[in-house]
Amino acid sequence: MLNKKSIDDINVKGKRVLVRCDFNVPMMNGEITDVNRLVQALPTIKKLIADGGKVILCSHLGKPKGEPKPELSLAPVAVRLAELLAQPVVFASDDTVVGENAKAAVAAMKDGDVVLLQNTRYRVEETKNVEAFSKDLASLADIFVNDAFGTAHRAHCSNVGITNFVEDSVVGYLMQKEIDFLGNAVNNPVRPFVAILGGAKVSDKLAVIDNLLDKVDTLIIGGGMAYTFLKAQGYEIGLSLLDAEKMDYCLDMMKKAKEKGVSLLLPIDTVVAQEFKNDTPFKTVGLGEIEADWEGLDIGEKTREIFVNAVKDAKTVVWNGPMGVSEFDNFAKGTLAVAEALAKIEGTTIIGGGDSAAAVNKLGYGDKMTHISTGGGASLEFLEGKVLPGVAAANDK
Repeated sequence: MLNKKSIDDINVKGKRVLVRCDFNVPMMNGEITDVNRLVQALPTIKKLIADGGKVILCSHLGKPKGEPKPELSLAPVAVRLAELLAQPVVFASDDTVVGENAKAAVAAMKDGDVVLLQNTRYRVEETKNVEAFSKDLASLADIFVNDAFGTAHRAHCSNVGITNFVEDSVVGYLMQKEIDFLGNAVNNPVRPFVAILGGAKVSDKLAVIDNLLDKVDTLIIGGGMAYTFLKAQGYEIGLSLLDAEKMDYCLDMMKKAKEKGVSLLLPIDTVVAQEFKNDTPFKTVGLGEIEADWEGLDIGEKTREIFVNAVKDAKTVVWNGPMGVSEFDNFAKGTLAVAEALAKIEGTTIIGGGDSAAAVNKLGYGDKMTHISTGGGASLEFLEGKVLPGVAAANDK
């Protein structure tokens, strides 16, 4: 059980609080095209304001690779945040992140004020976790709050290094939610516990499959990665995705599932197409019936029924990766069927970030899920059972 100190366990009145947020938002021509990540950060920021903290926010945006790139400035974020918070957000525009502007802005703060620093990745030291930059950031603050799960699997200055130089390091509400659901629900699930894995490559999910087989009652495998399992059993898969080097691994996992008494479900029919695009001839074929010049792009109707039945009575479900090429409407039916099934169940439904989160939101089922993770890579590493540096660096209760 991970039991980290959170913002509910500390008194921030009159203190300078540096909050690492995930403001890595999509931008086009200097405009933010999706404010979801800003909205998700609000509960933590509002709590710290209400408690009388001096709230200093920091985040990365894109990959400026250690140099100031005007198009990756957080200036537009400060403007939108001020609107969302209905109070001023002072933007400290220093190419060095912690410069004269930041120092002056922080010195002038009153309790409940908000300052936003420049993109932390303007500094080349950030991603290398170099002590000098961690100390610079810490010089502005008494307390550190990490609320950026999306980067929790990376040890950077602004989420790990800084914790060595402040009085206290705690997690925000967003991080706490990720720990509660992805960390603790997976390690101590209400049963039956079902995991659904999809997406393109087996190699991306090797450790996840291995870890989950020790924990789940049922493991469902769909999406592009299913074809390697099918090929390993000798079925024809035509031009479908194949991780040729991972076929033995697939057989090992099937053996492990059998030994553990885990029900491992694979597709029994496939929607195949002639080309990798939406407008192309397609049809449904049974196991081993994929012709040489066709490729599988979604699970078939019979498979959908099996997968939907398998989650019906589940009390905990973790889903990572779509069942087919969900960005093409003709091949999104498998993903849609799973999303619909999860929307109906009574249990806890956890969506592990990335493509599955995008699919669930696109299909309109986002608000029906218990928890949608904010970090693709981080959620995968959590499901692998790894210790995430950004989580580990926060103080225990």
